[in-house]
Amino acid sequence: MNSSSISISSHDGQQFDAYLSLPPTGRGPGLVIIQEIWGVNEHIKAVADQYAMDGYVVLAPDVFWRQQANVNLKYNEADTQKAFQLMTHLDEAHAVADLVSTANALRARPEVSGKLGAIGFCMGGLLSYQLAASGAVDAAVCYYGGGIQNHLDKAPKVQCPILFHYAALDGYIPATAVADVKKAFAGRANAQFHVYEGVDHGFNCWGRPMYQQRAAALARGRTLAWLSEQLA
Repeated sequence: MNSSSISISSHDGQQFDAYLSLPPTGRGPGLVIIQEIWGVNEHIKAVADQYAMDGYVVLAPDVFWRQQANVNLKYNEADTQKAFQLMTHLDEAHAVADLVSTANALRARPEVSGKLGAIGFCMGGLLSYQLAASGAVDAAVCYYGGGIQNHLDKAPKVQCPILFHYAALDGYIPATAVADVKKAFAGRANAQFHVYEGVDHGFNCWGRPMYQQRAAALARGRTLAWLSEQLA
């Protein structure tokens, strides 16, 4: 892969890192990949590389840098406990502002031709939704975004196309929360929802026990088809 670590300027004059992965042609639409709570670890880098191989210029920013730079955690008990602590202390307003800076930096890169999207997983799913509400991207994908139901006041601000993936057996996001998000977007042509039966939260992550290959492949296929239309 043609990948590297780059530095991005924050809105308040600081610097943070992001993982950049370029497509084989060197150019393409832009895509921000937003991490889970384990940081920009090997899984997130692999996801970024997957989408780069599909022709996107991909940037995965370090969301936790204001607490600890370059968090790269595994899925064992100790690292997972640390990951939840980092998520608990995350300043969402700063995080969204940093993601806007990421989107702006990606859009300005010479390799980016055309529009810009975002894909977030778990905590990143919520942040992808908030990034969409900021207007900084042209399309957003939210994989099992925990807490979106608590930020539905921002739903009217989401004017770009948005795609939601949910797990029917999600232990963190109850069916009532999914119903609330659907209700907030009812009658709006820019929102699309998919609920995957028989799978749990985190089904896309092959490093975790809840990984489910069929659901992950189906969601990825749907995401690619949708992005090919929205970022054309």
